[in-house]
Amino acid sequence: MSAITSLTNHQVRLAQRPSGTPGRECWNFTEEAVGEPAAGGVLVKTLALSLDPAMRGWMNEGKSYIPPVGIGEVMRAGGIGKVVASANPKFAVGDLVSAALGVQEYCLLPEDQVKRSGMFKIDLRAGSMTQWMNVLGMPGMTGYFGLMDVGMPKPGETVVVSGAAGAVGQTVGQLAKIKGCRVVGIAGGQAKCDWVVNELGFDACIDYKAGNVKAGLKEHCPKGVDIYFDNVGGDILDDVLARIGRGARIIICGAISQYNNTTPVQGPKNYLSLLVNRARMEGIVVFDYADRYPVAVAEMAGYLKDGRMKSKEDIVEGLETFPEALIKLFTGANFGKLVLKVAEA
Repeated sequence: MSAITSLTNHQVRLAQRPSGTPGRECWNFTEEAVGEPAAGGVLVKTLALSLDPAMRGWMNEGKSYIPPVGIGEVMRAGGIGKVVASANPKFAVGDLVSAALGVQEYCLLPEDQVKRSGMFKIDLRAGSMTQWMNVLGMPGMTGYFGLMDVGMPKPGETVVVSGAAGAVGQTVGQLAKIKGCRVVGIAGGQAKCDWVVNELGFDACIDYKAGNVKAGLKEHCPKGVDIYFDNVGGDILDDVLARIGRGARIIICGAISQYNNTTPVQGPKNYLSLLVNRARMEGIVVFDYADRYPVAVAEMAGYLKDGRMKSKEDIVEGLETFPEALIKLFTGANFGKLVLKVAEA
């Protein structure tokens, strides 16, 4: 028996489709022997996993931009890992890589899945391992292309971003400031609001837990909202639609306030504001921009290096904590990008 095949892979598999918030009953913890990679394949040891609101949607059956996770399958998740065995000339043992690894300790990828997983080497000179799951990872890419390609910011415009202290929101707000915009965040709790203003440089932040979002928008966006980057949906989307200016652009990234509903998703009631203001609402799915990730990574790595951009990660340890860690996303308990640490590098 080789050193590889003597290893045991611990995994988290989807046991049932959730109704409302996914509890521990939705997961099965399994284990199996680790296999050697076949020609063109790669075996990766998972070091850390990115926990993202989109994972809740992947658990639902039905048509979407990506097939749902099947019952009994390892839960889908992106992450950072180390190559421990390789039969692929593009990857060597010891390489640090980013890929769709799944919620498991080891990921064995056959040749055809190496490309489909989006695997690429990461360079720790550009950013730390956790930053590669935040500003330089999928959340950062979502924020970058959502703001730049869909929002098309111009200097002097007012940008509002909900979920401002989260992974996508923190990137959007800082990038908008770099591009010369006035930025107003919406976040839950005074500590998060203080952080995005005092540490990230937002011009203002509205605490939706403490008061009236509509009043806060009136105070901080007296001339209206030019760009709204929506991560939460629901009532907050309606409040912002009531304040948009002519030609506004609304980027629909997510609707975390709706993901665990057991009733139909609440759509915008103020959508006629789009007509009155000749405004546009458009969705962003980050995978559409995969061929341009290196451009965004290079730009934002530069901002991290020169101090114009910061990142904050909320790190939870242990594969066994996955069910409870995931729920933090939907209660607002996380502060910054939520990362599940699986193993030491």
